[in-house]
Amino acid sequence: MSEFLNVPEAASPAPHSPGVSVRHTRAKGEPRFPDGPKADPAGSHFERRIRSFQPRRSRVTAGQADALQRLWPTWGLDIDGQRVIDLRELFGNDRPVVLEIGFGMGEATAQMAAADPDTNILAVDVHTPGQGNLLGLADRDGLSNVRVGNGDAIILLREMLTPDALDGLRVYFPDPWPKKRHHKRRLIQPEFLTLAATRLRPGALVHCATDWEPYAEQMLEVLTAHPDFENTQADGGFATRPAFRPLTRFEGQGLDKGHVVNDLLFRRVPHQDRADRAGQAREPLQDR
Repeated sequence: MSEFLNVPEAASPAPHSPGVSVRHTRAKGEPRFPDGPKADPAGSHFERRIRSFQPRRSRVTAGQADALQRLWPTWGLDIDGQRVIDLRELFGNDRPVVLEIGFGMGEATAQMAAADPDTNILAVDVHTPGQGNLLGLADRDGLSNVRVGNGDAIILLREMLTPDALDGLRVYFPDPWPKKRHHKRRLIQPEFLTLAATRLRPGALVHCATDWEPYAEQMLEVLTAHPDFENTQADGGFATRPAFRPLTRFEGQGLDKGHVVNDLLFRRVPHQDRADRAGQAREPLQDR
């Protein structure tokens, strides 16, 4: 759905109640949510890069619009690449912070936040209805450990977070870009992992999940080959879905249809361990 809406000049504002649709008189070009997420926070010309996502401006319900308008100034973050953020200031405490990239409508994020109130979740997406829905769920359930980021997670990681700022990274059901010519758009690539490693503390958990088996195989291959990460599974394979990742309704429907969901759990390798592993990898070459 477009972020701009033209309404005839004769329209007049109606009394506002949360969850009730309201049509405001707006001048041409005036943003739909004046205090809400920006349509393109980093600017269209921030950089030229193949992106792993496409903004989806689908219909925003009255309840989602109300949550965006009321809660974005407090719990929202526009990813503009113009400043480095202090996560302690953003959340109002110094608890561990996990970055979640792509949260859909936010139901699973809200469940995880409720189950683990001592962990802060910075959830990033570009889907306006999902942003509103997650804010509404957090408000309804009193989840003060959720913040919603709007924009490109790459810009957030590269420009706005300090080294070792994060205690975890979650990427659940990212766009699989199934066509071969689109594989370059997939998020889990060596370059992304190298960037993410600079923002993850040693020992931080990277948790990915996908129902697209070819993408799962690629994720496993790329993560296994990266020197900054190690598989938590002794056999070097996929992990059983951990209890802290909720089984969503969408995922359950897929499982009922025979879809296979694979979880990957890798840890950020401490710098010394990385050096030791690199040395071990070189030893056979030195012996030859």
